[in-house]
Amino acid sequence: MEAPAHAPGARVEFRGVGVRYGDAAAPAVSNVDLTVAAGTFAVLLGPSGCGKSTLLRTINRLVEPTSGTVLIDGVDVRDREPTQLRRGIGYAIQAVGLFPHYTVARNIAVVPALLGWERARIETRVDELLSLMKLEPSRYRDRLPRQLSGGEAQRVGVARALAAEPRVLLMDEPFAAVDAIVRASLQDQIARVHRELRTTIVFVTHDVDEALRLADRVVVMNAGRVVQEAPPADLLTAPADDFVRSLVGVDAETRQLALERPLIER
Repeated sequence: MEAPAHAPGARVEFRGVGVRYGDAAAPAVSNVDLTVAAGTFAVLLGPSGCGKSTLLRTINRLVEPTSGTVLIDGVDVRDREPTQLRRGIGYAIQAVGLFPHYTVARNIAVVPALLGWERARIETRVDELLSLMKLEPSRYRDRLPRQLSGGEAQRVGVARALAAEPRVLLMDEPFAAVDAIVRASLQDQIARVHRELRTTIVFVTHDVDEALRLADRVVVMNAGRVVQEAPPADLLTAPADDFVRSLVGVDAETRQLALERPLIER
């Protein structure tokens, strides 16, 4: 099946972005300058508490920066009303959050319906996305979330995030709750979807192998700061400092070999 028609991804820029929660002693994010080029799969990588999820959420204004600016294609996200902004940005999280009493089709259709799409267009889009996620529409569109496996629910969650043809897709540790075999399959799926749609993806993980497997660019964070931003191969061969070197670990040579093997087409 051909990939559904889709607008190219958007450029995301962080200019001096900082976030401090209340009277916390240290900022959660500190003075981040970063550009994610249109159509890039960028992975924010680092340990728990390093600020990667906070930085991600400044894009859709779930977190408001206390300093600096976030722009999408040169437009300050603060110039958009938050609800309208979020309807134009895909968002997939670990908890999935499917509405339990909605069918799969209705879950995917939520944002297009809010945007006033015609019914025929919504139904076509639902079937396109189910097919793209390797879920046969005739089998899955009328199922309820409780009738799905964990991996199937995550695929529906990604389909829902893509439903309104967003140019930016945010993914916050979306595969962390599934087992290793399902996780590898989901990684293959999102990599293939990215190749076909060229949506700009900003993806959060603390898993080094997941970051290396998926990313065009890896953004390593530590204590609220970006310490290195590079293609996966450069991260392994030229770590910026001891923190990055310890993060990629003693298996750097093995990981370098793994980068030479393409993701399996499924």
